[in-house]
Amino acid sequence: MLPFNQSISHPAVFFLTGIPGLEASHIWISIPFCCLYAIAISGNGMILFVITTESSLHEPMYYFLSMLSFTDLGLCLSTLVTMLGIFWFNAREISFDACISQMFFIHGFTFMESSVLLAMAFDRFIAICNPLRYATILTNSRIIKMGFAILVRGTTALVPLLLLLKRLSFCHSHVLHHSYCFHPDVMKLSCTDTKINSAFGLAIVISTAGLDSVLILLSYILIIRSVLSIASTEERKKAFGTCISHISAVAIFYIPMISLSLVHRFGKHAPPFVHTLIANVYLLIPPVMNPIIYSVKTKQIRKAVLKLFIAKLV
Repeated sequence: MLPFNQSISHPAVFFLTGIPGLEASHIWISIPFCCLYAIAISGNGMILFVITTESSLHEPMYYFLSMLSFTDLGLCLSTLVTMLGIFWFNAREISFDACISQMFFIHGFTFMESSVLLAMAFDRFIAICNPLRYATILTNSRIIKMGFAILVRGTTALVPLLLLLKRLSFCHSHVLHHSYCFHPDVMKLSCTDTKINSAFGLAIVISTAGLDSVLILLSYILIIRSVLSIASTEERKKAFGTCISHISAVAIFYIPMISLSLVHRFGKHAPPFVHTLIANVYLLIPPVMNPIIYSVKTKQIRKAVLKLFIAKLV
């Protein structure tokens, strides 16, 4: 029986949720999820491998793409065990400390992905608006520093956020509404005042994903202005073509994030499975789609992947 009407500082366990109302079909539902995980892990792993081993891809644009694949892999692996554990074994229990740890990785990799997308926007801005200085601005040492800054930015702000969560007392139901631990979801179960937690969480989101989205939009306004000043129609198409993959990656990252935020805030009367499905889409779609987008839209990546497959066949 689930613990109700109980108030303790740190509950022994939380209870994760699969697809409400479809528990009897969890085994069948796990099949498409397994396929998505397999595509995401193999696709991002392949992108990392070809960029590492192919010397022609040792350029700033592909270094940033490898960072994107790394964060996507991190997101997949952060939820793989709990999600498939629920579908296969009905393993819904997760300890408080394990829940906190999972939150750290999920939110950390999410914030890092937002930062990587901003860095990629900066890369496209320099390549199109100031191509003559591209090599001198985006040197290997600067890219390493940017990667380190992305890692620090994505993790340091989470430490005080999670420490604030540990001070809360929890009561009533310990049932979460997702297949993984999500900060707003856990915070809702507290029976103590969470205003500080909410304010600090909102401040982190605004200063990371919120600020990044504004800067990405600004960079593309400047890119569009620069491209429109090019006289040749063919050159305009070529310039815009180099941005299509990144624009697609931005869209598939921010649209599910905004959708999940709206559902959490305004979807109180929506069916429970809607919350769960959108939450799963939010973490799975970007890792699945990014390798596909870059393999299809980026000629150099496509050639490197084909070369890898041909070498394996031979």
